[in-house]
Amino acid sequence: MWEIIHTGEKPFSCSKCGKCYARKSLLVKHQRTHTGEKPFSCSQCGKCFTQKTALVYHHRTHTGDKSFSCSECGKCFTVKESFVRHQRTHSGEKPFSCSECGKCFTQKTDLVYHHRTHTGDKSFSCSECGKCFTVKVNLVRHQRTHSGEKPFSCSECGKCFTVK
Repeated sequence: MWEIIHTGEKPFSCSKCGKCYARKSLLVKHQRTHTGEKPFSCSQCGKCFTQKTALVYHHRTHTGDKSFSCSECGKCFTVKESFVRHQRTHSGEKPFSCSECGKCFTQKTDLVYHHRTHTGDKSFSCSECGKCFTVKVNLVRHQRTHSGEKPFSCSECGKCFTVK
């Protein structure tokens, strides 16, 4: 197995989208994005998850466990990866750089979304008007222009907004 990891070989491919993985277990986890299967459920509230680690992190919301504390601002986190990402807001570190243009990002997902600007990939389209977006959150925000939904409200005056 270690040979596959070091050679970069990814022999397990998804029959739905073609994405490839080095281990079968990773393919199985990925395939749940297509099937919607969520085999891990919280015994306290019933919320379901595609991965066991997500359930473990969720369980901390019930216990109140926030083991990771920022020494700069005191903000606490239940997940180490979230804590590490947060620390970059203080350090200014941007470890993920675009191979096309050199632009740097604090989070890998931001680099992935940015890369779509070079490839022209706009996978998320509005069912109302057909406008396409590179990121799902932008589609969700856009759809509020059609529905008129304003889910965020000011605690001071009660005024509602489409974005946080």
